[in-house]
Amino acid sequence: MTVEKRNTKDELGKAISDRLVAEIVAAQSDRGVAHVVLTGGSMGGLSLQSLPDATGVDWSSVHFWWGDERFVPAGSPDRNDMEADQSALSALPVPAENIHRVAGPDEVADAEAAAAAYSAAIRAPKPGDGVFDVVMLGMGPDGHVASLFPHHPAQRTENAIAIPVHDSPKPPPDRVSLTFECLNRSRQVWLLVAGAEKADSVAAAHAPDADRWDVPAAGVHGQHDTIWWLDDAAAAKLPDGAPDH
Repeated sequence: MTVEKRNTKDELGKAISDRLVAEIVAAQSDRGVAHVVLTGGSMGGLSLQSLPDATGVDWSSVHFWWGDERFVPAGSPDRNDMEADQSALSALPVPAENIHRVAGPDEVADAEAAAAAYSAAIRAPKPGDGVFDVVMLGMGPDGHVASLFPHHPAQRTENAIAIPVHDSPKPPPDRVSLTFECLNRSRQVWLLVAGAEKADSVAAAHAPDADRWDVPAAGVHGQHDTIWWLDDAAAAKLPDGAPDH
């Protein structure tokens, strides 16, 4: 695990976005394809800012996914994919079939059906080895990642790729989320965290005795690398010896 710190949220977003471009290029060089999991929120948008001007990327061989999605209709401002569309995806020549969205209530009956369809899409044969190259996750002030919340029974689901989440403590109540098992099979997991209101949970997730039941962010790890991308405010309560850029 490494920690990458920048002074401000904007500087952090630019560093993440530049690194993402480099990782996409590297994945295509190694395997001919890149599979990237996006996140919502303002950090999700900032993480994509360098993509429209990127060079050396074959956009026909980039696949975009999401770590979770709110079970609301397509086009709703509450959806995570809307942030990505507005930030970068609408400006990229990525084939529509390479943008893997989670179905909403305008397409399927319920979150169970949406989770099943999303699991099938992830499981289906695809170019490369099917493993996510980079998974980007935001973190809430309560330490949740994707839609895996503290003390919520959904986070204990086993032998599943994507799951329905009901009674979310954060609206809307119905969601679809990737599981810890799925996330932790990825090559790299990046946690994108900015803001003083998240400093306590950042510190809790880094504690030696951290338990994902209490702090879900402590339970996600990449197979090759786990990077915590933090601005100074979010990193303020880490021990003085925490690594810095």
